[in-house]
Order: sequence, then structure tokens, then C-alpha cells
Amino acid sequence: MASTTRDDHLDGVDFIHEDDGRITARDRETGVASFGETKAEALRMLAEALELHAGGGEPVTDEDLDEWDLDPDEFDDEELPEFLR
Repeated sequence: MASTTRDDHLDGVDFIHEDDGRITARDRETGVASFGETKAEALRMLAEALELHAGGGEPVTDEDLDEWDLDPDEFDDEELPEFLR
């Protein structure tokens, strides 16, 4: 039985085929998007982005910044976007 209160236009994912061959997956409800080489990869990346958007994941450490060739001394918690804190 279908729900009469459900707003279907906000449910689901839109796929956008980019000029460079990548596929962007965008969650209709939140507007969060990510991309991949295939729809499956784009969905996996979108799932991770949605988890981070919802407050999941681990905080970024100085070791992470070092690994990404970023100087930890150039950042403090006030400068990082909230999802990186």
C-alpha cells in the first residue's frame, strides 16, 4: 500500500553524466552530491558523503593532514570546516 503523505519528488538520487565521463550522484532530499566512474561507484561515494553530512565519520588528525601533504600548523580547529573537525 502506498503512502499518500510521502513526497516522492524528494526521494531518490539523480545521476548527471559529466563532460569528462564521470557520473555525479546527487541526493534529492539533501542536495549532497559525489561522483565516480560508474553509477555504482558514484552511489558508494554518495553514501560516504551522506554519512559525513549526517555527522558520521572520524575527525581529521594532524597525521591525516601530513598524509595529504598539508601542514598541520597552518590549520586550527576554528579554520577547519565543521565536517573536518
